[in-house]
Amino acid sequence: MKTGLILEGGAMRGMFTAGVMDVMMEAGIRFDGAIGVSAGAAFGCNYKSGQIGRVIRYNTRFCADKRYSGLRILLREGNLYSTDFCYREVPLVHDVFDFDAYRKNPMEFYVVCTDVETGKPVYHLFEGNPEDAFDWIRASASMPLVSQIVEVGGYKLLDGGISDSIPVRAFQQMGYDRNVVVLTQPEGYRKKKNPLIPLMRLFYRRYPAMVDTMARRHTEYNAALDDIRAQEQAGSLLVIRPEVPLVISKTEKDPEKLREIYNLGRKAAEARLDDIRAFTEA
Repeated sequence: MKTGLILEGGAMRGMFTAGVMDVMMEAGIRFDGAIGVSAGAAFGCNYKSGQIGRVIRYNTRFCADKRYSGLRILLREGNLYSTDFCYREVPLVHDVFDFDAYRKNPMEFYVVCTDVETGKPVYHLFEGNPEDAFDWIRASASMPLVSQIVEVGGYKLLDGGISDSIPVRAFQQMGYDRNVVVLTQPEGYRKKKNPLIPLMRLFYRRYPAMVDTMARRHTEYNAALDDIRAQEQAGSLLVIRPEVPLVISKTEKDPEKLREIYNLGRKAAEARLDDIRAFTEA
């Protein structure tokens, strides 16, 4: 049996995930592997490096910093979140990511990206090499229309949530058969068709396969939720989700709002901590 941790994205809804992770790390809960999508990748890598509190710390510190995110950065470099500041300066200078601890931890960590040329997901084992820093994680979190395509590993990539928002089946196929899933939407949520698909077809006219994947995303996401619910009821998955919708901006500038969502994640994990221990140790 291999235990796994599966982390959905959701931009700053990921602060809920950060709260869940910190409670589990504080409790010493270990997994054989983890897989993150978008914000789930950007925040989830801290589980493998063992850096409790790092996600809430650097986000509250820099969320209102003009170097971090915003319209000015989007207009200047084509990215809502600054490549140099968020993925290089912060983790290498201001709030240092522990690459040594990351590499020493035997837990595998995968990030999900979308190949813009095929529209298919790419599941990359992120080994934590300082040489390419966080290019793969940046690719996983590069939202359409507000991010440049990231070229790394011979691929052209964007947000992993386009092609596999909640990679339960993919992780199970990798051999992880006892999984904790952290969602950032409450039970009963259903994704609606993206009204921006016509704009996507124009903007990404060179990548029709990816746009076709985007157009199907709501259907496949909702099917994934149905599958997760069925597996949860059968006892083969343990799912942690918020009790209510997480109302927060993709580029939230209020540190207190970030802490509010983070604390909701902590509360959700604390309420299920005995269940998580029993599930992962069974």
